[in-house]
Amino acid sequence: MNKASNTKIETAVVLLSYNSLPLVKNFLPKIVQTVPDRSDIEIYVVDNASIDETSAYVKDNFPMVKLIRFEKNVGFTGGYLKSLAQINAKNYVLVSSDIEVTENWFQPAIDLLNSADDIACVQPKIMSFDRRNEFEYAGAAGGYIDAFGYPFCKGRLVNVLEEDKGQYDEVSEIFWASGACLFIKSEAWEIAGGFDKDFFAHMEEIDLCWRLKGMGYRIMYQPKSKIYHMGGFVIKYGSPEKIFRNHRNNLLMLIKNLPTFQLLWKTPIRLLLDHAAALSMLKEKNPEGAMQVFKAHLDILQNLGMWLEKRKQVQATKKNVNEVGIFHRSMIIAFFLKGKKKFSDLGWKP
Repeated sequence: MNKASNTKIETAVVLLSYNSLPLVKNFLPKIVQTVPDRSDIEIYVVDNASIDETSAYVKDNFPMVKLIRFEKNVGFTGGYLKSLAQINAKNYVLVSSDIEVTENWFQPAIDLLNSADDIACVQPKIMSFDRRNEFEYAGAAGGYIDAFGYPFCKGRLVNVLEEDKGQYDEVSEIFWASGACLFIKSEAWEIAGGFDKDFFAHMEEIDLCWRLKGMGYRIMYQPKSKIYHMGGFVIKYGSPEKIFRNHRNNLLMLIKNLPTFQLLWKTPIRLLLDHAAALSMLKEKNPEGAMQVFKAHLDILQNLGMWLEKRKQVQATKKNVNEVGIFHRSMIIAFFLKGKKKFSDLGWKP
């Protein structure tokens, strides 16, 4: 990788922005205020080919913040792949533009990240920006995955969000950490190859964490670090694009990461469940959503050779596989058929 400097700093906080100047104006000042003012910590704004005045605003108002600008939008995944290749740091803190940090968000998470060599990533507690006492969809109190690859969180099953009553206030090992605010060691990022650029956006962090778990790393949750997430700013919840990337990228994770025997018998079940989801959308008079499910399947088939090659590469990296955080049952059946609406209802301790 071609790093801009030969001197490795301790930590780089990297905010990726695409046409989100109002968010940068609202949230960047708090990041600057709360990140320790030290020579070995740097803050970056990555302007992913915005057509607003993000770059000019950062230059004029925050000369201490380093700016990286791309002439072409390369997506959430590509934006971080290209920018981190230019940043020489021991740790990265990836921050979405729609994140509001709190006073003590930084240090507890970075301390936990540095506390053991086998910890690759740390996620803070992620709360809803609009409903301040409620967990937020994209990460909540740490991410898990069920037997058929469906992601869920402490504090969020499917679309049901819990109120934070201190029930998830212990440091814990999780399966995946949210890309909305991701603390990650650069060594782990580089060994795993970072985000898969072909995901473009959505679930790329789960795929990355799954690959890291396959190498024996731990992913951790630090409740003492807390941030607020607006959610759905780039890809709106429930939008056709969101449905497409939900189904496409989730299946791609299975193709890349599942052991061969599990992939062979779980894939048909996942396809049936996807078809059931599409039928449900049709009943709800959402034909566009149902079409996106089948569009996702077609996209995978058209590029299946590429994905199988990626699977081969991922499987070759597996050693000391860490399965902590895999729920070896169906969260979907528990939620829809058994009425389990909270994480605690699952009767499972990771």
